[in-house]
Amino acid sequence: MSEDFTFGIEEEFFLADAATGRSPASATLDAFHEAAADHVEPASHELLKGQVEVQSGPDTDLDAAHASLRAMRAELSRIADGHGLSLFAAGSHPLAVEDEQHTTDRPRYRQLEEQFGAIAARSMVCAMHIHVAVPEPDARIALMNRVTPYLPLFLALSTSSPFWRAEDSRLKGFRLAAFSEWPRMGLPELFAEQSQYDRFVARLVDAKVMENASFVWWLIRPSNKYPTLELRVCDSCTRLDDAVAIAALYRSLLAALHRRPAVNAGFGPVERGIAAENVWQAQRAGIGARFIDPAGEGTVSVAEMLEGALALCAEDAER
Repeated sequence: MSEDFTFGIEEEFFLADAATGRSPASATLDAFHEAAADHVEPASHELLKGQVEVQSGPDTDLDAAHASLRAMRAELSRIADGHGLSLFAAGSHPLAVEDEQHTTDRPRYRQLEEQFGAIAARSMVCAMHIHVAVPEPDARIALMNRVTPYLPLFLALSTSSPFWRAEDSRLKGFRLAAFSEWPRMGLPELFAEQSQYDRFVARLVDAKVMENASFVWWLIRPSNKYPTLELRVCDSCTRLDDAVAIAALYRSLLAALHRRPAVNAGFGPVERGIAAENVWQAQRAGIGARFIDPAGEGTVSVAEMLEGALALCAEDAER
């Protein structure tokens, strides 16, 4: 097991017409993406043309990741401005509607559009994904289970999606409500070891339900591409400082759980059910939520759960 816990941050952004705030024309978005590909090497497409993604790392230096992401945000904003567009980070697009969306012309995305129809068109959401290196497959599965009680905390700290289709959703985090229409979403299933997860993936692939494990969209998952445990619960963070701080907390928590194998070792169906309810509370109230206390009776505030997480991983964060 590597003690470095190398990490990388993926940020997804929206593009809006600078004058109206609505979804831009397809040709304008094509021109933006062509320029972005020439000037920002990690910039990549997402399902909808009105989205763009960048990645940092892999790295061990938080300041370096911050500087890299800040430079990419600035350059993409400059390119967007040159095309009459605004680039912004949020979990949902406040003004977008599905009939104005344009699917990216890539085989994977056309396949998703064909398979999911209107659900794909309604995916007007952006997330932040955080990868932390966990090279041993069985350790990856164990840590996925044991960090699940903290997923509601990460969502609460990142909620930035109160608006949907020009209306106040009255939720702090509507993104997961929209994304819940997709299959293989939500909390991960319970697996005792990597071989069980592999059998699950193989069964779905054999049944031609999906092509590979990248079509599993849980709120946390073993990455199909990297030897990492990928946190996917977070909204795209408007403030870069928030994004990097959340990544630092996730990295430190995984290190602490690896160092202290007894913590959350008994995670099972009851604890998973409590985590699922707490995710909903985070969607509804963000940092104002009260969570069912996974370790006792009653409820705790987001601040109290955060303090507990910081105390647990203080030694690892310092290291």
